[in-house]
Amino acid sequence: MRIGLLVAIEMDSVFAHYPETERLPSPDGFELFRTTSGKNDIFILHAGMGEIAASCGVQYLVTACKVDLIVNFGVVGGLTAEMKTSKVCVVDRVVHYKYDCSEFMDLKIGQVAGHDSIYLPTDASLSAKVSEIIPGIKHVTCCSGDKFVGTEAEKRSLHETFGGDVCDMESAGIVLAAEINRVPCLLLKAVSDGLIGGAREFYDELLDVSTDCLRAADTVIAQL
Repeated sequence: MRIGLLVAIEMDSVFAHYPETERLPSPDGFELFRTTSGKNDIFILHAGMGEIAASCGVQYLVTACKVDLIVNFGVVGGLTAEMKTSKVCVVDRVVHYKYDCSEFMDLKIGQVAGHDSIYLPTDASLSAKVSEIIPGIKHVTCCSGDKFVGTEAEKRSLHETFGGDVCDMESAGIVLAAEINRVPCLLLKAVSDGLIGGAREFYDELLDVSTDCLRAADTVIAQL
């Protein structure tokens, strides 16, 4: 299988976990590498932060690298007391909470046009497979928008309004781009900053937490 591994900022973990990678030509603004895991070829794209970068990255992996599956690993903020630092989880659904056409369309805040719900599903069969490989892993809802959410008040509000467990800046773009291309996607995340953590905790925990997350992601990839 050809797997596209989309990376926002966690490349230090990538190079530590995959010491033997081949750098491939790529457009300005992207870095592209190739390695293997199990029987799979992995195309690792460093796309950068945010929904737009993430969706562009998915499109490049599909169009240029001909991948069969998009996998995204990375760090997220925890929106509940349960979602503590380092906790690895699999995202079952995403809400694009910054998407708001409610003033001129019959849509709820977070509901993307063409969808019946505010929630954008990931591939259910892949999520189930993750639970077989990593028993007991937490399945979560991710609130995704182009904003770093650092305060406890903001995090509690996202949980109460949208039912989110974690938050990030890329997942909505990934799911929507994968959906357009009819390519399945799998999102594995780990909490870098908890409910009362902010930017300081994020930076302190980034490397260790992203390494934990990539280790889990590679365990899954190797068995696909």
